[in-house]
Amino acid sequence: MNLSKFVKVTRALNSVVAGTTGQNGSVIDMSGFEGVQFVALFGALTATQVTSLKVQQGDLADGSDMADLAGSLHTALADTDGNKCLVTDLFRPQKRYVRAVVTRGTANAVIDGVVAIQYSSRIEPTTNDATVKSTKLLVSPDAGTA
Repeated sequence: MNLSKFVKVTRALNSVVAGTTGQNGSVIDMSGFEGVQFVALFGALTATQVTSLKVQQGDLADGSDMADLAGSLHTALADTDGNKCLVTDLFRPQKRYVRAVVTRGTANAVIDGVVAIQYSSRIEPTTNDATVKSTKLLVSPDAGTA
């Protein structure tokens, strides 16, 4: 099994410079998929920052009715957690549209981005979102020039 044929990858949030305001990720359409894993990547964290990740869902494609999912908020990153990531795996959401939300407060935190990986698609192979430049599959490659 090759993972790249069975998942859809989307860049759900671009990098965001140091700041204290929350950031909403792109709305992800779950039609045809059972689950999605959000991977939030972080850069430098300033002492006393309060940074975390949560997930929302809604019925509208524009995200205007998004509501937090119970239990989805991660414990805030520690000041020493710079250059780490938070991962939330959402399986069978009750609504069609979902998004990741990075919460920030008190002091600066850098967001390197959020990636959404949708899986268990009803139609395979899947096609990645336009935010993905290319995908490369290597099967038992020999050592040599990349």
